[in-house]
Amino acid sequence: MKRVLVTGGAGFIGSCFTRRLRRERPDVEVVVLDKLTYAGNLANLEEVASQPGYRFVKGDIADPAAVTDAMAGCDVVLNFAAETHVDRSLLGAGHFLDTDIKGVFVLLEEARRIGLEKFVQISTDEVYGQILSGEFTETDPLNPRNPYSAAKCGGDRLAYSYFASYGVPVVVTRASNNYGPYQYPEKVIPLFITNAIDGLPLPLYGDGKNVRDWLHVEDHAAALIFLLEKGVAGETYNIGGGNEVENVTLTKRILELLGKPETLIRPVQDRPGHDRRYALSTKKLAALGFTTSHEFGTGLEETVRWYVENERWWREIKERDPEFRAWYQRNYAERLAG
Repeated sequence: MKRVLVTGGAGFIGSCFTRRLRRERPDVEVVVLDKLTYAGNLANLEEVASQPGYRFVKGDIADPAAVTDAMAGCDVVLNFAAETHVDRSLLGAGHFLDTDIKGVFVLLEEARRIGLEKFVQISTDEVYGQILSGEFTETDPLNPRNPYSAAKCGGDRLAYSYFASYGVPVVVTRASNNYGPYQYPEKVIPLFITNAIDGLPLPLYGDGKNVRDWLHVEDHAAALIFLLEKGVAGETYNIGGGNEVENVTLTKRILELLGKPETLIRPVQDRPGHDRRYALSTKKLAALGFTTSHEFGTGLEETVRWYVENERWWREIKERDPEFRAWYQRNYAERLAG
């Protein structure tokens, strides 16, 4: 592994992976390809921006010319680039299909043309749909229940098809919900932290009993670096944190850590098709020797502290980005008013 292309590398998970890879493998060159849409932020990459062996390319993974430029000379690709937020997909699915399926196709075509050592498609546990008891294994049927997860499912299976049909050395990973520093504040943990800091309502969907398994973003990045060596082409690997928490419990813990009252919790109309519970079996990854290192209670406390200490980062988004304000109004105004 000499040169790695990280698509979507200015986003939350992609930038964490890039920073960690540069720390652990400074001999490996890294190219980041990112369209810099609303969730892409070059501030996430300040740590590596001036380092030798790092290159940034602004471009869309659905643009063959940009992909050809960025992938030139690379032997490994990790595709983080995606439209990722369920709420946004419910308001309009078109961009999700463009990026999460067509963009994957463009990347795979170039990977097939030049030959690679490995192509890692970053998928999600949401492609399985909900599970009310037990855990999903990698061989379980896929049953996505919203436009976001359906688009990710399409990219997931398209990537595998290029292994089965053309021998492209594809590895697919399916991770549970990520949390940690630098997460765009549309997602529940940073949204609730930053709203609570400002004394704003925390819009909790439905009865708050939906369950998510929380994976620290650094553990996700570590698992991906591990799989660059240990992952077998044609295989899929679940990456989970083993931290199942009801949304209402999570919300109350965030308020407790910030010393804020539970009266800030505002139950609102649930989103359509809201999956009740996700849970992953990670025995396949553990059998290769990987374990996570972040205990959720400590990880959440450290995450809350990061947002408290880095107000400038998230206020640039929440107070100065008209796109964020327009989305928040569109998604929550009627719910909060009701």
